[in-house]
Amino acid sequence: MPPRIAPDRGAPRGRGRGGPPRGARGGAGRGVIPVGLPSIGANIQTIGVKRPDYGKAGRALAVYTNSYVTSIPDHIIRHYDIAIDPSNLATRLNTILIKKLQMEVAPDVFTPSAVYDGRKNMFAARELPLGPTNSREFDVTLAPAGTTVSERPPKIYKVKVTKVNEINPEVLTQFVQGRYSHDNMVLTAIMSLNVVVRMHPSENYPYNARSFFTNKETKDIGKGIELWRGYFQSVRPGIGRMLINVDISTGMMYKPGPLISLCLEFLGQTKPEMLSPARGMPDRERLRLQRFLSGLRVAINYTPAGNRQSPPRVIKKLSTAGADVTSFQLRDGTTQTVARYFQTLGNRPLRFPHLLCVEVGRGALLPLEVCIVPPGQIMKKQLPPEKTKDVLDFSTKKPQERFQSIKNGLEILAYGQSEYIRQFGMSVETQPGFLPISSRVLDPPTLKYGPGSRQPTIKPRDGAWNMIDKRFFDPKVIERWVVVIYEGERRFSQQVAKDMIKGLVDGCKSVGMIVRDENPLVKWENGQGRIAQQLRNAGMECVARTKGPPNLIVVVLPDGGNDIYTAVKHFGDVTMGVATQCLKAAKCSRAKPQYWANVCLKQLGGINTIPEPTSVAVLSDPHNPTIVLGADVIHPAPGTEGRPSFTSVVGNVDSDNAKYIATTSVQTSRQEMIDDLQSMCKKILSMYIGYRASVEKKPKPTAPKRLIFFRDGVSEGQFQQVLDLELPLIKAACTELNIKPKITVVVVGKRHNVRFVPQDERQADRSGNCPAGTVVDREVGHPTEFDFFLQSHGGLLGTSRPAHYSVLYDENGFNADSMQALAFALCHVYARSTRSVSIPAPVYYADIVCSRAKNHYDPSGTLDFSDTATQTGDEANITLEAFKKAYQPLHANMSKVMYFQ
Repeated sequence: MPPRIAPDRGAPRGRGRGGPPRGARGGAGRGVIPVGLPSIGANIQTIGVKRPDYGKAGRALAVYTNSYVTSIPDHIIRHYDIAIDPSNLATRLNTILIKKLQMEVAPDVFTPSAVYDGRKNMFAARELPLGPTNSREFDVTLAPAGTTVSERPPKIYKVKVTKVNEINPEVLTQFVQGRYSHDNMVLTAIMSLNVVVRMHPSENYPYNARSFFTNKETKDIGKGIELWRGYFQSVRPGIGRMLINVDISTGMMYKPGPLISLCLEFLGQTKPEMLSPARGMPDRERLRLQRFLSGLRVAINYTPAGNRQSPPRVIKKLSTAGADVTSFQLRDGTTQTVARYFQTLGNRPLRFPHLLCVEVGRGALLPLEVCIVPPGQIMKKQLPPEKTKDVLDFSTKKPQERFQSIKNGLEILAYGQSEYIRQFGMSVETQPGFLPISSRVLDPPTLKYGPGSRQPTIKPRDGAWNMIDKRFFDPKVIERWVVVIYEGERRFSQQVAKDMIKGLVDGCKSVGMIVRDENPLVKWENGQGRIAQQLRNAGMECVARTKGPPNLIVVVLPDGGNDIYTAVKHFGDVTMGVATQCLKAAKCSRAKPQYWANVCLKQLGGINTIPEPTSVAVLSDPHNPTIVLGADVIHPAPGTEGRPSFTSVVGNVDSDNAKYIATTSVQTSRQEMIDDLQSMCKKILSMYIGYRASVEKKPKPTAPKRLIFFRDGVSEGQFQQVLDLELPLIKAACTELNIKPKITVVVVGKRHNVRFVPQDERQADRSGNCPAGTVVDREVGHPTEFDFFLQSHGGLLGTSRPAHYSVLYDENGFNADSMQALAFALCHVYARSTRSVSIPAPVYYADIVCSRAKNHYDPSGTLDFSDTATQTGDEANITLEAFKKAYQPLHANMSKVMYFQ
């Protein structure tokens, strides 16, 4: 048995964003569903708004979606609760126990085999003979990991199986036909079908919640990581039928082989000595390696002759010293080093006794060299930033290639060969191919530019337009500005700086911006110095020279200048309240006019363009002034403890829905509902009322009559929480201000696997994707609720992902056409680009504001912002409180401008 140390607090646990995405839904029967709306009974209860109608606007486009029709079982499904003692086991071990229970312990009870989700739920196609109480406890024996035949006795697990319900699949038939409410019975029935279709691949391949992965298509990207092609599948209800949504996915896997090799590759080293603390391994590198390895299973290849190979063990942490100096206490009370123990165990000395040990199980220590990494282990840590491009290259496929890859995966999915699918009476119609459905392509809104534009209004084409001969609708003035360069003067000379300044000035003039001083103060600084003080000094020189402070600081960054960027943004957004524009030295050196035009899109919070009022009546109705809010929450990376979640709310203050302001906050880690939503909404509503009165000079009352709240990042399992927890806070903010706008709440989802491709490739855009403005609200939609998919952006690389809109609450009485037009129009006012974007601009801005929230902390402080920083227990709570206390508010000057552009 491997040596053990005193019990520790355990390895850190990672948690992701809660709940499954809304995902794919389907229609009734193959082909196109009739135009008429299926009758939805008045007694049907929905979480969101009942679908009022189908959209009719736009031109028709026939598309395929990556789904297949599946039948609904015609017999009762039995639902059983599984209770395993101890109850805190990993899903993988739970699955092993239930498989042994069915195959070896009680095959007479579990024939044919039931399906199991790895946690609490088991479903059977027939009644299990559990006795008169419909409950029975079984003993399942597993040998403890890492023991030999003569050591500790096998461990006995108690598995209790209890019948909890019978599911009549007829509820699904009624539900997809709009005659049954979306209740727990329906949710459980859908869950049972998902467990059925995932059971076969989960027994044969590595898997996570809804995808499994094979080694038929892999890519080694270095750092000890391999990419494996995977397949996602999800049974979802649709309008009149059930579908299986199938997509390709990408799994990050630990590279198999000797653990020493994996460690060296991750650290970028070649010599084993670099894994020895006594020979120079820095403690920060040890901790970085520990975060990477925690949770990895390793097999032991160093066992006494005649004893069985030990099963894989899970790494908890790394030792602080080598095996030759790390001691432990034997059962007879004596002490021995780990290296000496393994020399005795295997009758041969370790080759690298000075290297680290891994701690596994309940304190057992294993030298690195005795450990082997088995293949097929999913890495659930955050990807190293430098490997992002490799993952994108592997996972990005053009639409036709993606759909072909899905079709190729049907052989692996093997629905027709799954004994589980057959015994539950299901069949999947893969033979006809992908599901053909109808869609429509909406007309884009007309966009209006400012005076002096040769073309004052334009109609985007394929989701894009350009700034040639166009002036901003409301350009801002650069009164005084300074340039601070953090690249060496040899690499970024005075002449390059002059050319850069001329390019920026010319770019500003081309879009109608006025630059008062065309020869700003230019300073070269050392990026290793105190950034805030350097910027403050530059501002003071500007005051001395021009008799006023700068209203813009342009900063030129070297490659890898992320720390400088963070310090600059903290100084501008929080400390001084001055606009900052960071430019990469490699890009702004000898840049072309188009580059400077793009930079100008982000300057000083002006209004670049607005939707032409007559083309988007729902936004510009003067009798119904409208405020549009976007809200988001972002959480720490998986496996990270002690870091907060950041929240943001963004809203327009102008009548044209083009000028936005933002507010942001910090809250408990991984909490999805926004705690401070009331105060955040109140602030934006107040500024909207003030702006319309003081800037636009609108007659009173200047309060909005319509409030449209777009919520990002919420899974379908959290829709009810939005209505129960967040909607009352929005209403309370309105009550505080004594206003009564009609409220509409819409969730915008991107975490789903629904894709579309034109049936006729000639109707695709240049990337092979559906054209911008493609909307689907019929076959792939909720049977009773108001939802739709909108692909609002033109394709660039890979297969475009449509956004999924779910209307949860609506006092404004939107129909399908008006809501879809509203969403599409808002995708065209994103100030950073001259392209329509994939989600409404306020939602996009909210995401950016959340991402920039770390700039609200003093960069010279002691808080660790590394996404792999990990604490456990009380440490995590203390650190979280420290993050909350250290959070600094946005400077008052920046609260009125689009600092997040």
